[in-house]
Amino acid sequence: MDRRKQYTRMVLKESLLKLLQDKSISSITIKEICETADINRSTFYAHYANQYELLEAIEEEFIEDLTVTLGQYNFSKEDEALQMTEKLFEYLAEKSRICHTLLGENTDMYFLKKGMVITHEFIFKNWITDSRIDQETYEYINIFLVSGSIHVIKNWLENGMEKTPGEMAGVLYNFINRGLSGVQ
Repeated sequence: MDRRKQYTRMVLKESLLKLLQDKSISSITIKEICETADINRSTFYAHYANQYELLEAIEEEFIEDLTVTLGQYNFSKEDEALQMTEKLFEYLAEKSRICHTLLGENTDMYFLKKGMVITHEFIFKNWITDSRIDQETYEYINIFLVSGSIHVIKNWLENGMEKTPGEMAGVLYNFINRGLSGVQ
């Protein structure tokens, strides 16, 4: 892709992210995106069919980057889950603006669902190793842990990331491994 196309797509993505801070995806028009990006409508339609396709491109790009970043680490044992969780929080802190927007109420549920899959894949996949737990129960536990973790992340981002990535990783790690008795 040539530089002009890359630039145009970047400006359109930035414009949509800016608009999503104040409006829901369903109430954002192509006209608003184009005005914010200072690009005409025909240029927009040369790249995307609508605002939803543009949002999906932003989400996919973020998810791909997150997957590549986390994939660089080979943490698969329970003991290493804390390190992977800290790497996740570091990444989210670095990309806090886009994370906050994509996890906000103005987008669709796709990003949240995909985030749950990634969190399971990189953080919780090997965390629960009790062979006495049947598959159905494991799935419920996993959904509970991943959903809670996503909402902890969302809250952390919304409240200005007062704790460091390491501290947040420790909070999640202690809660998941020790339950409420591990909260200090």
